Amino acid sequence: MPNIKQQKKRVRLAIRQHDRNRQVKSTLKTLFKKLDASVSASDREAAATVANELTKSIDKAAAGGVIHKNNAARKKSRVARTLARVS
Repeated sequence: MPNIKQQKKRVRLAIRQHDRNRQVKSTLKTLFKKLDASVSASDREAAATVANELTKSIDKAAAGGVIHKNNAARKKSRVARTLARVS
């Protein structure tokens, strides 16, 4: 454990950031599962809606530093390919 007051604050901040990052990553995984489920069911409208929401969430995660920009680009490409399968 840190002895310096500022480092104690940084530890608390790191815990909050870690929890927020995990929540965002978990949400992305859930949206990917929803997209795959709607594509499997051949529900084009639902897949398009989920893909739009997922793309937006990926961009926000990359902007917030939760995921790297190249990782975000790869995930968005995967969303586009998955959506193209149902279209």
